[in-house]
Amino acid sequence: MPADGRFPAGARLALTTFTTLPVRAGRIDREVAGVAMALAPAVGMLLGALLAGVLLLLAAVAPPLVAAAVTVGAAALLTRGLHLDGLADTVDALGSYRRGPAALEIMKKPDVGPFGVVALVVVLLVQAAALAELAGRSWPAGAAAVVAATAAGRLGVTLACRRGVPAARPEGLGALVAGTVGPLAPAVGAVAVALVAVAAVPGRPWQGPLAVAAALAVAAGLLAHVVRRLGGITGDVLGATVEVVTTLVYLGLVLSA
Repeated sequence: MPADGRFPAGARLALTTFTTLPVRAGRIDREVAGVAMALAPAVGMLLGALLAGVLLLLAAVAPPLVAAAVTVGAAALLTRGLHLDGLADTVDALGSYRRGPAALEIMKKPDVGPFGVVALVVVLLVQAAALAELAGRSWPAGAAAVVAATAAGRLGVTLACRRGVPAARPEGLGALVAGTVGPLAPAVGAVAVALVAVAAVPGRPWQGPLAVAAALAVAAGLLAHVVRRLGGITGDVLGATVEVVTTLVYLGLVLSA
């Protein structure tokens, strides 16, 4: 652990950034932000464990779709809905076909445009439908699936904050975290999430890791497109990455051959 307290400060920042858990924020600078973004998948696993508990406990007393819908709502509640907001803003900016400052200005508007609305509806429907299917699996498989998908979404943020990826603005969350993560953290996070995903699909230990890898590959392509269009990442882009990766992993975990 660094003697200057970067790790505990980074852990607190990760928890306050990715959850609504009652943790007091401490020191905030780019070094601490780098630790926080590296720890994002670990926070995702904690959050995923909470959501898995909600899903599987409710599924024992309520129809699967009801349990799934409540779990999706709990996910939004435990993250202040920030990732969903980021998804809507990012899709609206990309859907405008504008570039640079003009697209960034669209992201700052408080209203949600038609592209953003459609993106939110599709993502929430896919997540709820997938969770309804996962609710019928064994407890270990269902829990592994939710934890893996939730952690993978936050791993997408770790990848987006790696060195070489610029910020789109000189201020804001994107400027604080862009380029702060070295190559080791994404690699370790990917291995950890893939290992959890092995247990997500009974009888198909390869499907979970493959779903994670495919979702991250799509996120990498989306990130490259965003950097070309916007000039770099923003906090909204990070939120969009969380929702896109999480949704794609859920989709990959419920596909059948």
